[in-house]
Amino acid sequence: MSKTPAPEDFPMAFDVPAPRAMPDVACERDPEVSGRLERVGMQRIEALLRLPLADGSLRELPARIDACVDLRASDARGIHMSRLYRQIDAALAAQAFTPALLHELLQGFLRSHEGLSARAMLQVNLDLPLRRAALVSNHSGLRHYPLALAGSLERGGALRLELGVAITYASTCPCSAALARQLIQERFTQDFSAHAPLDHAAIRAWLGSEQGIMATPHSQRSRADLRLHLATTATQWPIESLIDRAEVALGTPVQTAVRREDEQAFARLNAANLMFCEDAARRLQHALDATPDIADFWLRVAHFESLHSHDAVAVACKRVPGGYGADDQALT
Repeated sequence: MSKTPAPEDFPMAFDVPAPRAMPDVACERDPEVSGRLERVGMQRIEALLRLPLADGSLRELPARIDACVDLRASDARGIHMSRLYRQIDAALAAQAFTPALLHELLQGFLRSHEGLSARAMLQVNLDLPLRRAALVSNHSGLRHYPLALAGSLERGGALRLELGVAITYASTCPCSAALARQLIQERFTQDFSAHAPLDHAAIRAWLGSEQGIMATPHSQRSRADLRLHLATTATQWPIESLIDRAEVALGTPVQTAVRREDEQAFARLNAANLMFCEDAARRLQHALDATPDIADFWLRVAHFESLHSHDAVAVACKRVPGGYGADDQALT
């Protein structure tokens, strides 16, 4: 077993001189060109956080964090990035990642940049594994849901909380299904004379044959990206309830462990939920409109078509004045 290196193994690397004054170029020099900057900070900070779930448990998960502030002092060379990092590291080691902790971090970013910044932003990106039951059998498996938990705070203003999640589902084209049914009807007319008595056993055998079901509609894996503006009174992240609501609205979430009975049930669900991208977007729009504590939402669905080499997409918003617009993008 390999040995963990100790400081004495690298004497030169740890030969630290006595404390002394060190240059701080960011503070001592004026910028070459002055100007305000909208965002300055760090992206993809590696972190480990504890995420509270609906059942009261905490899930420890690896995450990537973006943290930044604006730089309104046009004559300042830069911000104090190490202060942002240290605050994140200390906070995540001590507390679960709740909306309250996010608010606390953003307030700390602004306090540590008094005179430099007036707006702070933080976004956490991670995957949440949830165990999902099979449709019929007693099997289950893990689905990983990409999440983004974000917030922004203006000095002296209110906290803005956002939640982003991606849902993967299946979509079967209604047009393709209708065209397939037409071909099956035409084949039935060819194979069974309108002037001869119909044989129940023969028809049943024909329906179960490749000759009878000689066309199938095209379907594909699809993705819905949801971006929500939560009420400022939110004390928890409504992650699981949102995922459940979205998957019920779509009707065809992708599966994990399946046996043949589960695959057959999934085929039945797809036939019962034929949808264009417009249909999927409207289903989600209706579900989110009926969800309390969501101040605003933006959603985009993409059907990665098996017929075309391009994707079919649709975008919808809640249409709140001053809220999300069609040109916004997914958080995840």
